[in-house]
Amino acid sequence: MTSLVPRFGDGRDWWFTHRYGMFVHWGLYALHGWHEQEQWRRRVPRSEYQKLASRWNPTKFNPEEWLDLAQAAGMEYLCVTTKHHDGFCLWDTKLTAYNTMNTPYGKDIVQQVADACHQRNFPLCLYYSIADWHHPSYPNQGRHHEIPAQPEDTPDLLAYTEFVREQVRELCTNYGEIHGFWWDMNVDLHRDPSVNALIRQLQPKAVINDRGYDEGDFGTPERDFETKVDFTKRVEACQSVGMESWSWRKDEDYYSDRHLMRSIAKYQARDANYLLNVGPKADGTIPQESAAILERIGKWYQSVREAFEGTTPCRELTTNRNILLTRKDNLLYVICPTDLVGSAITLKPLALAATRATLLNTGKPLGIGLDIVPSDHVEQQAFLRLTEIPVNLLSATVPVIKLELAP
Repeated sequence: MTSLVPRFGDGRDWWFTHRYGMFVHWGLYALHGWHEQEQWRRRVPRSEYQKLASRWNPTKFNPEEWLDLAQAAGMEYLCVTTKHHDGFCLWDTKLTAYNTMNTPYGKDIVQQVADACHQRNFPLCLYYSIADWHHPSYPNQGRHHEIPAQPEDTPDLLAYTEFVREQVRELCTNYGEIHGFWWDMNVDLHRDPSVNALIRQLQPKAVINDRGYDEGDFGTPERDFETKVDFTKRVEACQSVGMESWSWRKDEDYYSDRHLMRSIAKYQARDANYLLNVGPKADGTIPQESAAILERIGKWYQSVREAFEGTTPCRELTTNRNILLTRKDNLLYVICPTDLVGSAITLKPLALAATRATLLNTGKPLGIGLDIVPSDHVEQQAFLRLTEIPVNLLSATVPVIKLELAP
């Protein structure tokens, strides 16, 4: 079976068999529970924001609980923030004192996460923000996702890039095998391929996204589905359970389960990976609302995941634009990310013989038709139809149908 998306042909190919991952945004911003970009969006002076470090003490943090939730939801890898735009580091870095070791908590978060992942053979990817609102060398100029230049700063892009390089070296040297590096917010669009080359040298299995110092390995559309995504290239979409933030927000507005299911289906049916994000609270626990969403979506995903794993996208087989198709051997999967308008789906111009149709959501059989119906009077031809779909019972989910084709 040939995929539309080129594989790497090396240790990075783990990424194509682990299609659904957990994204975690966590840092000082969880203390106020408003937004991960609180310092910028609320115009908080650096001198005030950095005081939050004196309150960082997530005594209930347990990475095993994070992984329990992820695996129960059908997720197969983890991507966790090591440093967000605020510059606070969640590991024992020797390059800045602004890190978790110099807080009441005093423990290395990344080390604990890495240990838990390695014990379970659960791939770990690390998020790192290039924009930095704390480091004096970062050239903050008040551009998007930057604070205004500060009098005490000594902006120097090349010096800051060296700081980043050495932090990358720490993260790729001190925490065992790493499976991915997820850059964010290269505001200056500075190019330096040697940084990614260092990651590849130290962590050959690590996939690298396209938001760093070169084009990386894959694209990263975020939030809602984007129609301009080029699915002939490698893609990993990302979305958060919360509508307003990626970190924990006290008064968060949450996406509906179906919206998130649709988003996952639209990407994975096109051979793309998907990260779904949650933001732990300041104490290290994942909020009950977020966990419940992952559990509900996980129940759906576990029932339909065979349509996305080891399959090839083949939407071109039908002119029906309301559905997506994937195929594996003699199995054809019909994925329905848009509202079903009735109890039948026609797969024009397919006129294949099929032996069985199963609604994966419930495991129940569906009807199969291959006959001319009144709406086919122009073509005067029979097309493959799936019938007896319990459409009214599926309005809150994304239906996926397995169709077994005759040999």
